[in-house]
Amino acid sequence: MTLTADLRTDAAAPCPPPPVDTAAALLAAAERLLPGLERGRAIDAGTLRAAMTAAFGGSDAEGAWSWKLAYDVGEAAQVLFLRRFGPAMLARSASPAAFLAMLERLTALLPSQTRRSEESQARQQFSTPLPLAGVVAAAAALTPADRVLEPSAGTGLLAVFAELAGTNLVLNELADTRAALLERLFPGVPVARFDAAAIHDHLDAAVRPTVVLMNPPFSALAAVDGRVADAAVRHLASALARLAEGGRLVAVTGAGLAPDHPAWRDTFVRLQERGRVVFSAAIDGRVYARYGTTVDTRLTVVDRVPADDPAVFPASPGMAPDVATLLNWVRRDVPPRASVSEIIAWTLRLFVPVGERGPAVFAALLARHPLLRVVDRTGP
Repeated sequence: MTLTADLRTDAAAPCPPPPVDTAAALLAAAERLLPGLERGRAIDAGTLRAAMTAAFGGSDAEGAWSWKLAYDVGEAAQVLFLRRFGPAMLARSASPAAFLAMLERLTALLPSQTRRSEESQARQQFSTPLPLAGVVAAAAALTPADRVLEPSAGTGLLAVFAELAGTNLVLNELADTRAALLERLFPGVPVARFDAAAIHDHLDAAVRPTVVLMNPPFSALAAVDGRVADAAVRHLASALARLAEGGRLVAVTGAGLAPDHPAWRDTFVRLQERGRVVFSAAIDGRVYARYGTTVDTRLTVVDRVPADDPAVFPASPGMAPDVATLLNWVRRDVPPRASVSEIIAWTLRLFVPVGERGPAVFAALLARHPLLRVVDRTGP
């Protein structure tokens, strides 16, 4: 009888779901959501749960998956949607504002991210909302000639805009699961797994991006417990050091990280010795409401050219109440990217004095490196 009872108990015990390839399951779940997005149908929590359970072979109650992973799937589905329909959306948009409105409608189809995991909180894994990512891409003024680095690539919501622009992508993501998902979302694109706060120290020397798109942790560092006030600054400085001369860095940070903030003014003065801040505006926290936070953020654009006066910064237009306003400010206030002639001029300033000896030194440079020889060069 005891044996029979034991057998019945064992039979009634739930069996754990078999192990799965997490990245493959995440992509499979995202692909299950795609048809609904194509039809303009809202993806509620029940639909997301069903897609996750089918892909992982078990439920969240059984420990097969977490809601953090489910939210990553929703973001991956947006990447898949933009890859398929982004070119047509751009072609049909009468204006950048019209394209932004399409992105907002797409984002509204996904459920709000109301359940935060300990890992996402500790690492401050708040992805860039798709409409805001579109404004970041607009500020970058991407071209097919660009090589784009995203140091904290997350689920690819910034990277997909670089892909749409035909750029050459280089991705980095420290979190193993997200890095593996990126490898499946962007096959053929290199995905490094370094600490982005020191990305310049780790990337191969041959990787010299012309654009950096980034949304770093605001006050968290890898392998460091607790709040680190200058975490975002470390990410910015390392990415700027890797950026090519004349390139552009566009970053989403906490609203407080501003050139005119007394706590950060000296930091930005030092930064402007290498890169010039050309735009900075705060963003109302409501833009992030669907992502589990309402913290105010900031969009900052830095061009990799030294400022004429490191202590002078552009005036901020204020705090954007929504991404539509932010887009208008970006289109109005962000200057065109540096031209080749400007890059040459700024580089020559490092070698040619501005005093009476300037013309003689410049003539000596041309004698040693004739422009004809420079133009005719075919090597790197």
